[in-house]
Amino acid sequence: MNAYMAYKVTTKTSMSLFKLNEFSVKRRFSDFLGLHSKLASKYLHIGYIVPPAPEKSIVGMTKVKVGKEDQSSNEFVEKRRLALERYLMRTVKHPVLLKDPDVMQFLESSELPRAVSTQALSSAGLLRMVNKAADAVNKMTIKMNESDTWFEEKQQHFENLDVQLRKLHGSVESLVCHRKELSVNTAQFAKSAAMLGNSEDHTALSRALSQLAEVEEKIDQQHQDQANADFYLFSELLGDYVRLITAVKGVFDHRMKTWQKWQDSQLLLQKKREAEAKLQFTNKPDKLQQAKDEIKELEGRVQQGERDFEQISKTIRKEVSRFEKERVKDFRTIIIKYLESLVQTQQQLIKYWEAFLPEAKAIS
Repeated sequence: MNAYMAYKVTTKTSMSLFKLNEFSVKRRFSDFLGLHSKLASKYLHIGYIVPPAPEKSIVGMTKVKVGKEDQSSNEFVEKRRLALERYLMRTVKHPVLLKDPDVMQFLESSELPRAVSTQALSSAGLLRMVNKAADAVNKMTIKMNESDTWFEEKQQHFENLDVQLRKLHGSVESLVCHRKELSVNTAQFAKSAAMLGNSEDHTALSRALSQLAEVEEKIDQQHQDQANADFYLFSELLGDYVRLITAVKGVFDHRMKTWQKWQDSQLLLQKKREAEAKLQFTNKPDKLQQAKDEIKELEGRVQQGERDFEQISKTIRKEVSRFEKERVKDFRTIIIKYLESLVQTQQQLIKYWEAFLPEAKAIS
């Protein structure tokens, strides 16, 4: 029996691109990875920033498939659902990707062709794809001297941003673990206080200890809720942007590859012209026409290479501008939500302690 998790994707729209205003389909995780693979293969190499698909988790999915109902498997399902939702929202917000036939089919079609292999389709697959492009750039026969200061500054900006985002992401993940550990210790403290209250002969002290245990149980829940807020609001956003920055760096690498292809064509054209000159000098008319045909073809390739480089540079400028606006908007929204959750937690803690304080003072 091949068990799998299916996700319901509901679309509500007023766009004329779609047949209906509201419709739903069911999709497997592999369908999302398949969509990303198609989009990356079509758009990444021409300068479009394709949102990376969520990472695969063999351990988490195995627990779900075998029906192991525990806290970790439930958290995994919710984490993946939210990650897929964020991925899809980023994809459909892209003005070009939204109109792609594969995206429209993903949203509308009741059945999709099964993805043959999803091994290299997740964000880890994207990272390998980008690393491959970066390796190709490092192996370039002609090193590119960047003449456009905008690209030079932006590349350095994203390199620095990548480093700092990864550091902050690691710090927030540590904070999540700390809050979860604090929750466990608080629960243990509440249990110990309750047991001590039950064994205490002094009535007022026994009552105060019992109420202290109840307060600590409530605080335990607050720590759990705040750990979830740390994770789902902040940590996941940072993780998404670590992967998005990888995609951004990828389009810069593809621009360099496009430039390299153009330069290779120019170099080959130069060699063919030198060969043509030698044929003319040595008076070999039988090979001269073939050389002229090859030169004409290479001239076309050089012109196309120049156009491709200009186009990908123009596309990346637009994409980075759009990406930066979305990034600032996303961080502003999440930071406000995160701060509101912190304020709410602290206010609730104050209420718990203020309610308990008279009971503690009543001990005599």
